[in-house]
Amino acid sequence: MRPGVEYEYDQVFIHRDESRNFVTRLLVQRAESGGWEVDRLRIGPDGNRRVTLRRKIIRQTQLYFSWA
Repeated sequence: MRPGVEYEYDQVFIHRDESRNFVTRLLVQRAESGGWEVDRLRIGPDGNRRVTLRRKIIRQTQLYFSWA
């Protein structure tokens, strides 16, 4: 990871009854519309999925102009 790169995180809980196709469509929709990417996907012993999504925080730098 480069210094100065910051990420925003979001956690999604998906019940075990949801199909793999549904989960794929949900994550693709989040990626395309919000710029999210999967950071971690954990499947618990009960079958529930906990997904951690992340996206870069882009900070705008201020430009200073000198009028002479």
